[in-house]
Amino acid sequence: MGFVIDAAVYIDATADLVWQVITDLPRYGEWNPFVTRCESSLEPGEPIDMTVAVFGSTPRRQREWIRSHTPGRELSYSMKPVPLGALHSLRSHTVTPVGDGRTRYESHFELDGWLHPVVAAVLGKNLRAGFEGMTAGIQLRSESLRTR
Repeated sequence: MGFVIDAAVYIDATADLVWQVITDLPRYGEWNPFVTRCESSLEPGEPIDMTVAVFGSTPRRQREWIRSHTPGRELSYSMKPVPLGALHSLRSHTVTPVGDGRTRYESHFELDGWLHPVVAAVLGKNLRAGFEGMTAGIQLRSESLRTR
């Protein structure tokens, strides 16, 4: 098993509103401490270009590829696999309405391949903090838009 980061939160906002926050890529810089810039058509097979604060405050440009997109429900993307099975990833967002205008948001990240222990040792702490910050940001942004 590779390096995995899973998180789930209940958000006091509708699933439609949470999905709007996740897919309103041009606004990421307003609320997302981890992915400060993001551009994509969200079409499977197309790129997703991000600026990611994986090294703390030093942003890094990163291109991954949309794997799946079920509007209103799920979005996943992954890096281009490194040759010889050295490294591959999967990132997904899942939104599930739970009633009474509430939503369960699930964040999933996995990194695998024979090189993953090295990457996890070097970047694991920053990746955890980044994904936790993004999850908290989605919750705060969605709930603040709901109250407007």
